[in-house]
Amino acid sequence: MNKEQKAAAVAEIADQLKESEAVFAVDYRGISVPQAAELRVRLREADATFRVVKNTLTERAADEAGAETLKALLEGPTALTFVRGDAALAAKAISTFARETETLAFKGGLLGSEPLDPEQIQAISRLPARDVLYGQLVGLAASPITGLVRGLNALIAGLAIQLGQIAEKKESGEIPAGAPPASASEATGAAPAEAEAAPAEEAAATEEAPAEETATEEAAPEATASEPEASADGDTTSDTDNEADASA
Repeated sequence: MNKEQKAAAVAEIADQLKESEAVFAVDYRGISVPQAAELRVRLREADATFRVVKNTLTERAADEAGAETLKALLEGPTALTFVRGDAALAAKAISTFARETETLAFKGGLLGSEPLDPEQIQAISRLPARDVLYGQLVGLAASPITGLVRGLNALIAGLAIQLGQIAEKKESGEIPAGAPPASASEATGAAPAEAEAAPAEEAAATEEAPAEETATEEAAPEATASEPEASADGDTTSDTDNEADASA
């Protein structure tokens, strides 16, 4: 590789570093050419590229791309996975392939500008895919709205039940047709004690009033009848006095 070819390779690697959401460095010792081709196919779903690079060229590219933390990983045979899409899906593909072939040990990497150690990359590989996470977030965001809708439906259902009970009472005559809307307790038939006591008191007052009027009417003739008796007594006394005067 001549000087121009090296410069072109460095520029290409630097561009890939700048465009990537994540970069994973692995030790590729023991992997065959057909296996590397198979891994590249698996990584396409995550929009990721697997590339075996020379450490010296990658160091220069890391300096140009501002990814100096990668330089500490460039010891021994190193391959880089440039992830432009789903980092979790790419890490999962490499981790699964490594278990199947017993190759490709993680050395570290970058997520954005943050360095990653091998344990962190393994943790990322256990995360759900991006589409699954989006679905979970949408479900969490929609749950308060769902609760609000359920609460409104319950209120509407309760109001409909109360209106139905009022309509039934009006049809049966228990509530007059022109009566104002009843309260919640009246609509369910549980009238307050005061509302029940008032008609009873009015009925008692109505029953007592005629009794008093009848007693007054009966007492009046007795008083009238006694008046002639008093007059008769007065007349008898007057006759006796006259007889006494005549004898004298």
